[in-house]
Amino acid sequence: MLDLSGQWHLSDETGQYSAPMSLPGDGISALRAAGIIPDPYWGQNEYDLRWISDRDWLLTRTFRATERNMTLVLSMLDTVVDVSLNGQTVLQANSMFRTHRVDVSNALIPGENVITLHFRSAPRAAKALADAQPFPVPFQADNCPIPHGNMLRKPECDFGWDWNIALAPFGMYGDIRLEQHGPRISAIAVAQDHNATGATVTATVQTEGIDDGADLRVSLCGQEACAPVISNTATVSLKFDSAELWWPAGHGKQALHVLTVAVGDLTATRRIGFRDVQLVTAKDETGTGFALHVNGRPVFMKGANWIPADALGSAIMKEACRELLQSAVDANMNMIRVWGGGRYEPDWFYDLCDELGLLVWHDFMFACHLYPATDDFLAEVDAEVREQVARLNHHACIALWCGDNELLGALNWYEESRQDRDRYLVAYDRLNRTLEKALRETAPHAIWWPSSPSPRPMSFGDAWHDDRSGDMHFWSVWHEGRDFDHYRDVSPRFCSEFGFQSYPSMDVIRRFADPADFNIAAPVMESHQKNAGGNARIAETMFRYFRFPVGFESFVYLSQVQQALAIKTAVTHWRSLKPHCMGALYWQLNDTWPVCSWSSLDHGGGWKLLHHVARRFYADVIVSAVPTADGVELLVVNDQPDAAQVEVEAFAVSMDGRMRTVGTASVEACVDTAISALVVPHAALNDDEILMFDWAANDRPRQSDHFAARPYKAYRLGPASISTEITEQDGQYAVTLTSAALALYVAVEADMPGRFSDNAFDLLRGRPVTIEFTPADPSVTTEFTIRDLHSATHHI
Repeated sequence: MLDLSGQWHLSDETGQYSAPMSLPGDGISALRAAGIIPDPYWGQNEYDLRWISDRDWLLTRTFRATERNMTLVLSMLDTVVDVSLNGQTVLQANSMFRTHRVDVSNALIPGENVITLHFRSAPRAAKALADAQPFPVPFQADNCPIPHGNMLRKPECDFGWDWNIALAPFGMYGDIRLEQHGPRISAIAVAQDHNATGATVTATVQTEGIDDGADLRVSLCGQEACAPVISNTATVSLKFDSAELWWPAGHGKQALHVLTVAVGDLTATRRIGFRDVQLVTAKDETGTGFALHVNGRPVFMKGANWIPADALGSAIMKEACRELLQSAVDANMNMIRVWGGGRYEPDWFYDLCDELGLLVWHDFMFACHLYPATDDFLAEVDAEVREQVARLNHHACIALWCGDNELLGALNWYEESRQDRDRYLVAYDRLNRTLEKALRETAPHAIWWPSSPSPRPMSFGDAWHDDRSGDMHFWSVWHEGRDFDHYRDVSPRFCSEFGFQSYPSMDVIRRFADPADFNIAAPVMESHQKNAGGNARIAETMFRYFRFPVGFESFVYLSQVQQALAIKTAVTHWRSLKPHCMGALYWQLNDTWPVCSWSSLDHGGGWKLLHHVARRFYADVIVSAVPTADGVELLVVNDQPDAAQVEVEAFAVSMDGRMRTVGTASVEACVDTAISALVVPHAALNDDEILMFDWAANDRPRQSDHFAARPYKAYRLGPASISTEITEQDGQYAVTLTSAALALYVAVEADMPGRFSDNAFDLLRGRPVTIEFTPADPSVTTEFTIRDLHSATHHI
């Protein structure tokens, strides 16, 4: 094997620009590293750098070979690329989502060789394909300032999105190598069958160049079985009377085992977990449920949507992704949804999810556009699905495969499809059936869901507003400007998308803007807001709920407070509907660049206030406050495997911090449904009081939350006079905060990157709170800033 990664030479089609470039990597990062272009993420640089995608680019290098009979292998090649060896074209690639294998024996020579990757301009290639379609195929122009991304098998968000920079980058993010000809194990499909007597694991192995009759051996957990290879295929089953099960985070251990396949001198391994995942869509009096059962246990799915970890491939690193995924688990998530406008991630990504116990709802890579239905496009999609499913489906984390993101809705978004719905519906059906057929033939036991959102297979209804069946995307609060209580007006069976925007944290804003630009109407700030009207909606919502903030930094803080309040309102209510609702995945976990967005993690991995609040509202035992005609009902929700004894106490708290008890309860919370602890009548609270409530489950530490019956701007919050005591030991800080009055959404900010143990909490008189801060660089002294709802909205 000859590895061709490492240093290459980059040049554009005119010869005007040249730079060294390392593979894996992307061309835009290489140009920036060479000082040819400025930081694309700074200021408004994006708009002056789109010329890069309008040119062809060439990557070249030389290497020495000692023999000719070799295969060139390239993965995650982005995207329309002519590959030549010693001046002879050996491959014309057109998909980032395929691994390309090509025999280069006729082009390779002993000694020095020259290899060239000719990257065609993605916008030009996409337009040529669009012009060649038998009828117009619309794309989401509002999201994508670079047009026709739906023509290419490339991440759709590369062309822009309502949270992403639009640069249409190019490069290669996987392997590039030469392999000697010879037999190989090309694919391993692993299936599991679980029943009352144990589990059967079946491996279907595809080979190349193996003689018929050769023994193929499979071993797992001390057991071994073999079968002959017939026509390059062998199927081997192993029966286990008992096995240590793999569980999603919060429900048990993530036990993983190595499955080994051997034939002749060849070996290959796959790491698997014993687990059984079923999608239960039982009919009931409301419609049709949507619940994932893991190892026979109904599990409420708590999580967020995953988008690419960075807009530029060179910046996507395993350790950085590990931190993002660990942050998801640390916020009590057990599922992420790999969204269909991004990419299929590298193998290590799914290894991390296996280890962390994060189930993956995996879209195929189609989002929000309409798509071609030509034979060549569908043939490419068929091959893509078979490869990706064969590569990934053995992972314990893979819960289900979904056909696309919002393509059913897209049928109604474009004038062309509204005028001729039948034509575009047939085109969609051809694509969707291609996906389903390829999945079922590659992994017959895999769970298939046709689209997100979707009421059910073969149903094309409105799953944005109809909450009776299937999975739902609920965007009325953000896109329609409805109030947060509107989250309580719907009762989804499973909400796979919903969200509310905030600004990134100040340390992130300082990475792309000068203090002179610290104004939401400044061109630089508007260039880092990709959702039309997003800044106005954030500000308008503040007027609805809060007194307006004092200064830009308080605006940023308050935007994150209201984002957290919005998502908490939705999640706590929908969890209280269990088992009617069995999943909530908010939009979105992470960011691709520093931008105003719906994420709970900043670009770079820092926690916004939402992520701290998510850690609380996704905890295994919570108390949800649900307003009713009679008062505020406190419902206990328990997602632990076993019942929990929960003690609940409710208080009326005045603005000066005085507390009086208005109710107590002790309940046994089962795992099947939420249980009512108590109802606090409206009359129990005075106009200047809010409801606070504590709970403790099975003698665990006390948790607290509050419910405000009126908008926060209606309360006369006063100065909380928060005092702090800060100690530092071995680079770790402990910050103890004490308040003289009620302080809501207290946020501690550091002047350097790091992780707080908690944030956006409430302070009550006589109840100090201690949090910890772990700086990224313990050698530098950290300074802290304290904010709360009153100080952010009142001149001092």
